[in-house]
Amino acid sequence: MWFKNLAVYRFTEPFILDANALEQKLQQQPFRSCGSHDEFSFGWTAPLGRTSDALVHANNGFLMLCGKKEEKVVPASVINEMLQERINEIEEREARKLPAKERSRIKDELIFELLPRAFSFSRKTYAYIDSQGGWLVVDAASAKKAEDMLSQLRKCLGSLPIVPLTATVKPAGVMTQWLIDNTSPKDILIEDECELRSPEEDGSIIRCKRHDLALPEIKNHLDSGKQVIKLAMSWAERISFVLDESLAVKRLKFLDLIQEQAADIETFDEVEQFDADFSIMTAELAQFLPRLLELFTAEGNT
Repeated sequence: MWFKNLAVYRFTEPFILDANALEQKLQQQPFRSCGSHDEFSFGWTAPLGRTSDALVHANNGFLMLCGKKEEKVVPASVINEMLQERINEIEEREARKLPAKERSRIKDELIFELLPRAFSFSRKTYAYIDSQGGWLVVDAASAKKAEDMLSQLRKCLGSLPIVPLTATVKPAGVMTQWLIDNTSPKDILIEDECELRSPEEDGSIIRCKRHDLALPEIKNHLDSGKQVIKLAMSWAERISFVLDESLAVKRLKFLDLIQEQAADIETFDEVEQFDADFSIMTAELAQFLPRLLELFTAEGNT
């Protein structure tokens, strides 16, 4: 259950719902599989999976929730082939060229016919609320995936006063300066991966992996005006990650200090293990997120 990516949001108003109140809100939209003609279905499911029916898992004031989305897949190649056959048949029978609007209607009808036979797949998206710290964190690799989940949460709650995590100084400028100066804050260790982009619109991009970022060739790119838009780093020997220019955290890993702490806790079943891991993870992130924000203020990146 350890999060792999962090899409981070801040509450603009205190989040006042406790676990029971949030549970009642989510019960308005429990997950149900797609109907025969549904293209997709979204609902809330238990974070603990089959071991619990609760839609909210609470621990030390942190509230975890899990959204599940099921989608039906009709391959585009199948649709296009059948559509062309149907169009050809009508055009030959009626001796006329079908306009775009009619072609679109036929395509919609075809998809509707195929949906009951379509394959379906589902995916879960986890998030947690730190009401004391004022954070909402989604384990999502893309902003769209996070926003899809949050829009559904907003429907259940009526409102969701949050904003994406933003910095007072440009993260790309700060990360670029770290590489130019070959230095970084004491608790930040620069790793061996980065992505550089030229400032022009549609500018060139350089990606470096398993590369010493202190080498002159990297500095040459920076001297030519390229900026760091992604940078691999670790924090306080506890967490490693790749940070992008929007402050999205990708490929998050909890390092040996944290893993050893988790391994030292004796648990007897999946529920206890989940609870212990969730407790450790949220406690670490409660310290890390304020520091991440501080790094990209005018005073905090030293």
